Amino acid sequence: MKELKGSQKKYLRGLAHSLNPAAFIGQKGVTPTLVAEIDQALEATELIKVKFNDFKEKDQKNALAEQISKDTRSHIAGMIGHVVILYRQNGDVEKQQIKLP
Repeated sequence: MKELKGSQKKYLRGLAHSLNPAAFIGQKGVTPTLVAEIDQALEATELIKVKFNDFKEKDQKNALAEQISKDTRSHIAGMIGHVVILYRQNGDVEKQQIKLP
């Protein structure tokens, strides 16, 4: 899976603006159940938001976002405040909902 370009990330952030968070990361951090939930949401919609409720430090959020991205084989399209935007293109060409510029 190749890296997203800056223009593609900007496009995805624009699409994600109206989305509600699909998952919330609480005090337990990243659990296998949470990763499964995020993976399922990415499979259904390709683009999701994940909100950090109990982690306010930027370094913590970056580390957790990287871990989630690696575990779900997704890309980080951006992080705004306490929300990270994740994107993973559907493997089935017919089910792909988002066409990247």
